[in-house]
Amino acid sequence: MTAGAPESAPQHQVLYRDTRDLTPFRGAVVRTPVRGLADGVGGLVSGVLTGRIRGAVAVEGPVPKLGRMPGKAAKAVHGAIFGSADPDRLIALARAFPGWAGLCYLMAGLLAYSHGGHLRAAELLQRGLSTRNDDYANRFASACLSGVLTRVEVAERIEVPVLFSEEAVFLALSHSLRETGQTEAALAALAGLPPSLPLALARCALAAALGRDAEVAEDTEGLLNGDDLSAALLLVRARSLRRLGDYAAARSALQEVLRRRKTDFSLRNDALTDRALLLLDSGRKSLDPREWQRRKPAELETVKAIRKDAEMHELWDREYGQADGG
Repeated sequence: MTAGAPESAPQHQVLYRDTRDLTPFRGAVVRTPVRGLADGVGGLVSGVLTGRIRGAVAVEGPVPKLGRMPGKAAKAVHGAIFGSADPDRLIALARAFPGWAGLCYLMAGLLAYSHGGHLRAAELLQRGLSTRNDDYANRFASACLSGVLTRVEVAERIEVPVLFSEEAVFLALSHSLRETGQTEAALAALAGLPPSLPLALARCALAAALGRDAEVAEDTEGLLNGDDLSAALLLVRARSLRRLGDYAAARSALQEVLRRRKTDFSLRNDALTDRALLLLDSGRKSLDPREWQRRKPAELETVKAIRKDAEMHELWDREYGQADGG
């Protein structure tokens, strides 16, 4: 900074706005039972065609070659990462080559995470983050792991493929902690990551689960529906605003979800359900039980129709929208 130049006041950084030119994220996927089945078949066919081992780490593009990386450790770790689906092989290498232990535990954790082993993934990822690597291991990671792709669930039914990075590790750790009932720790794991839509969705979903609706409302202020990730985040915002009693702002957030025609069908369906429930809530707040009895039959029938529509949407969502669990 030039001497004598006035120091600008720090500005609040918007949680969902990433100003980097390049990010490690790829297009988000809204999971449905049919899409999940298709993804599984596609992954199997791809593995057969490319000669990859089923269950091994996913890679964007061809498997990177080891090149001229020297040493027995580099060759062994490369084979364990790209030629095996067994985390135990990487754990054994962490013990055999202490300078590579941090990297081996991290990759074993991401592999366990991709297999759905959230408890083991959380343990391995935390151990990997707390263990230092030597220079050779860091050079190997920079040269060979940039294309490793991890599909991370950042909120219920919302998955984002993330290239190997601190985001991939901490988002996977956060989800693993959430799945094992450690919601506070899951939220803490996201502290310090650079702003991005996947981070905002993961953090706001956890904050909402912990009842911190005012934080969610503040962190999502000004958000527009530009893609399915932002639409999902707007749904989280609308539900928090509804619990806070700010029905006008909640209705505005739901209208923004419905504004973009290309928004995923299941997200639009959620918005319609939430809008119907919002109408019911606002009606209940404005009328006491005795006044309900004095309403005209036609008005009561309208309310009943809204309630029935909301119940049908919730039934559909339980039966089809969330059947894959998470």
